[in-house]
Amino acid sequence: MAAVNQIARQRGAVKRALAMIAAVLAFAAFVALGIWQWQRGESKQATLDAVAARLASGQSEPMTAALADRADGIDRVYSQGRFLDAPILLLDNQIDAGAVGVRVYRLFRPEHVDRPILVELGWLPMPADRVPPQTEVGDGGVVEIDGLLLPPPSPGLMLGPAGQRLTDGRWLLTRLDPAEVSTLLDGVGPLAARVLRPDPAQPIGYRRSLDVLPNTLTPEKHRGYAGQWFALAAAVAVITLFLACRRR
Repeated sequence: MAAVNQIARQRGAVKRALAMIAAVLAFAAFVALGIWQWQRGESKQATLDAVAARLASGQSEPMTAALADRADGIDRVYSQGRFLDAPILLLDNQIDAGAVGVRVYRLFRPEHVDRPILVELGWLPMPADRVPPQTEVGDGGVVEIDGLLLPPPSPGLMLGPAGQRLTDGRWLLTRLDPAEVSTLLDGVGPLAARVLRPDPAQPIGYRRSLDVLPNTLTPEKHRGYAGQWFALAAAVAVITLFLACRRR
């Protein structure tokens, strides 16, 4: 009988140890997720603050200087140039005011820049029948663009081809990567690593804003999720301590 009780006590001790290990791992995982969400929110807030400061200054620098200075980040620039006679690009699954649509891009050759750059012309709704909306080409004359030079939209999981060629020659893309676009548009050569979004006040293209974080969570959302993860970690800690004290 004593041996049976000893085995039962050992099994109980093993179960309690495993439960404690599981609780510690869950606590650590929840805290790590909370920290990650908080850091994401802080990073996005820093980006928004930097853009707000550049817009508030009202000053734009030449695109040539911005491209020569660095290959990433966000800058307010201006440049003259021409849109190239190349297929129009439609980036699919773009949300604007809760509606699904496409963002329209064209290749632009800035003056005194050795490679073309993708210009975001704005957002258009995608009809329910999934027939891409019509887009305008323009007269091909010299234009001056003032706007934000920024990284391309996040591609997410890069699964499958980058896009498909439509019957009218345009491309419907699932992601926008300048290197992939250069491959799709054979003959245009390498593209600039960043894209140019004209100021919404300019009479060019379609509806757009200077929101640099479209289709992503806001800093407030990240902080809210961080709070939820931290709350779960606190709940695990409280329940574990309560059960440990109750056993004693």
